[in-house]
Amino acid sequence: MTQATNNKDVAIIGIGIHPFGRTDQLSGLEQGAYATREALRDAGVKWSDIGVAFGGSHDAGNADSMTNLLGLTGLPFINVNNGCATGGSSMMSAVSAIRSGMADLAVAVGFDKHQRGAFNPEPADYGLPDWYGATGLMITTQFFALKAQRYLYEHGISEAALVKVSQRAFRNGALNPNAWRRQPMSYEEIAQSMPVDLPLRKYMLCSPAEGGVALVLCSAAKARQYTTTPVILKAAVVRTRLYGSFEVFSPGIAAQAAPAPTVMAAHAAFEEAGVGPQDINVLQLQDTDSATEIIHMAENGFCADGEQERLLNDGDTEIGGCLPINTDGGCLANGEPIGASGLRQVYEICLQLRGQAGARQVPGQPKLGYTHVYGAPGVSAVTILQS
Repeated sequence: MTQATNNKDVAIIGIGIHPFGRTDQLSGLEQGAYATREALRDAGVKWSDIGVAFGGSHDAGNADSMTNLLGLTGLPFINVNNGCATGGSSMMSAVSAIRSGMADLAVAVGFDKHQRGAFNPEPADYGLPDWYGATGLMITTQFFALKAQRYLYEHGISEAALVKVSQRAFRNGALNPNAWRRQPMSYEEIAQSMPVDLPLRKYMLCSPAEGGVALVLCSAAKARQYTTTPVILKAAVVRTRLYGSFEVFSPGIAAQAAPAPTVMAAHAAFEEAGVGPQDINVLQLQDTDSATEIIHMAENGFCADGEQERLLNDGDTEIGGCLPINTDGGCLANGEPIGASGLRQVYEICLQLRGQAGARQVPGQPKLGYTHVYGAPGVSAVTILQS
C-alpha cells in the first residue's frame, strides 16, 4: 500500500522501549533515557540532531532532566503531565511542533516508576476537597467496579466476558518480551481470583508499574530520508470531559448525560484521518480493568453497546481475529507506568504496521492502527496510524 500523505502529516521514524514491570536497579528517568537511546538508534539519528522534545512521568521526576543522561544540547524540552494521557499528550505536542516548523526532528518520551501497591491520588490535585478522599471516593477500583456493574446490567453482558478479556491479555502478554506478566492464565484462575471490588477481581485489574517508551518524529515528507518503514500519524487527538459525563474523580449522574471524552476523541480522530472504525486493522484500547476495555470498544466506535460479548466469544478480538485488540497484552499484562502507557500503545502499533511484532503479529499486513488511552479526571487521547 502506497502511503497517501499531505503536508500536515507527521511520521514516526524511530521507536524505543524499556521493558515494563519492575527494574529495581534503574530509576524511572534512566528507563526513559534507555528508551530514547533505542528510538534514536532505530531512527539512525543522534540526540544532537533532535530539535525539540516533549515528555513526562507521574512519579519519576521531570522528563527534561533526561538531558543530563542524553546530552546537554540546549534543545527545548517541555515537561508534560496529563495523567494517563501523558504519553498521548507528549506525542500530540511533538506532532504540533513538527507541523509548525519548530523543528525537523522531535522526540516524545514517557516513563514512570510507581511505588508498589495501589495508586494513592490526592484530592487536591484534582480540585477536590479532602473529604472526597476521606470517604473513599478516590479509590479508583470502586469507581471502575460501579461503572462496570452498571454497564454490564444495562447492556446484558455477563461477568464471563470480563474473564475472557483478561485471558486474552495474559495470553498476548506471554508473547511479548517487554511485558511484565508473561504467564497465560486459565479461565478458572481469573474467575476465582481474589475479589477486589466486584465484579472486578485481582486478575481483572492492571497494576502500577515501571517502564519507558520513546518515539522520534519528523515530517512525513522527509521520513524516507531516515527509514524504509515510516509510520504515518494520520490523527493525534486529546479531549477532556464535558459537563454531565461520568468520569473517574468526577462521578456525577447528570439529568442530561454528555458524551464521554473517549467518544469525542474518537470522532475527532476519525474525521481528521478520513477513515472509520471499519478501516482499522489493529487497535490498542485502555484496559485499566477488563470491564473498561469492554466499555471502550463501544465508546471508540468499534461495536454497539452490548455487542462485545459476542465478539469475545467468536474470537474476533484475538490476534488472528477481525478486530485484534491489545496484541501486546495491554495494561493488564504490561502494568501501567502512567507516563509511558500511551506511548507503549503506539510502540506496539508501529511494530504491527512494520510487520515486526513476531509471534503476536497480526496476519494480513495491517495498514491502519488505532490507539486509545483514558485517564482521570476524564481525558482521552486517540491516534490513528498508517503503514
